[in-house]
Amino acid sequence: MKEISTIGLDIAKRVFQVHGIDDRGRVVVRKKLSRNELLEWFGKIAPCLVGIESCATSTYWAREIGALGHNVKLIPPSYVKPYVRRQKNDRVDAEAICEAVGRPSMRFVTLKTIEQQAIQVLHRSRSLLITQRIQLVNALRAHMAEFGVIFPQGLAGAALAIKTLKEGKDKSIPAFAQNVLLSLVSQLEHLRQEIKKLDQQMMAWHKTNADSQRLATVPGIGHVTASAVLAAIGDGKQFNSAREFAAWLGLVPRQNSSGGKDCLGRISKKGDPYLRRLFVTGATTQLRGSHRDKTVGGAWFSSLLRRKAARVASVALANKMARVAWALLTKGQAYRPAPLPRSIEAAA
Repeated sequence: MKEISTIGLDIAKRVFQVHGIDDRGRVVVRKKLSRNELLEWFGKIAPCLVGIESCATSTYWAREIGALGHNVKLIPPSYVKPYVRRQKNDRVDAEAICEAVGRPSMRFVTLKTIEQQAIQVLHRSRSLLITQRIQLVNALRAHMAEFGVIFPQGLAGAALAIKTLKEGKDKSIPAFAQNVLLSLVSQLEHLRQEIKKLDQQMMAWHKTNADSQRLATVPGIGHVTASAVLAAIGDGKQFNSAREFAAWLGLVPRQNSSGGKDCLGRISKKGDPYLRRLFVTGATTQLRGSHRDKTVGGAWFSSLLRRKAARVASVALANKMARVAWALLTKGQAYRPAPLPRSIEAAA
């Protein structure tokens, strides 16, 4: 076999497609491998550049193949798509990955550490349990509403509904239906306990990580957002600037510019939706009263609130919070609040 310089690897659950070329761009190998054959085959060839689409299990395979001496790079799937020719199959995908990984302007996904993946598992599992809790609460309220029993939305309303069912004083709900709804209540209580356990684990990890504690000093960023940032981007040095990080999160306006005329629209909503939601939620908490002048934006944010809608202002603040978080990570500095305006200092 001729020496392979670059490989495009299309991964799956059981079948993997390999497309390899030499240093002149000539195809050297097109091969289909099973899961058990993959690492053995890579162990037999000379170290080379290997491109993999960033998807499920890609980090694991990148780590395993990299341990064999290969230079493994993860590519966002959206950056591979332009290189796919007409029909889509595993063989065509592997060829497109092989071509994309060799582009000098290509952007790659930073390989996560095992610790980062573990924290992301914690966050994703917690998010899933919270979603299930919301579904159960909505189902409980809807079923009880069918019998004319209405409760407020949210966890407070759910607590009243649970209390009513357990006491069994409301005779408008048949006994048979009450027994069925009590099974939903038991599921809710179990979910509440499991979410509490995950919160405790997250806080315990947060207290042992200096970077996470430093991020949590930023107004609007708590231990949940801080740990999620570290799980997603690590030290953040894969981004060249704070704006690039905010753009990756999807917190910058979408462009549709042409002919030298800039046309900016709504935020692009690219990147990690979970992390973006945490930043926007944290910014929204800063809309209330005394928090406004103590935010990352300070007087700028107060001025923006007078001119723009609250949601527009909160998203703009989330953008600024993300930039500050990136700066703290990459520079290793502590958060320094902006000085208060003279009028506020005098009032204090």
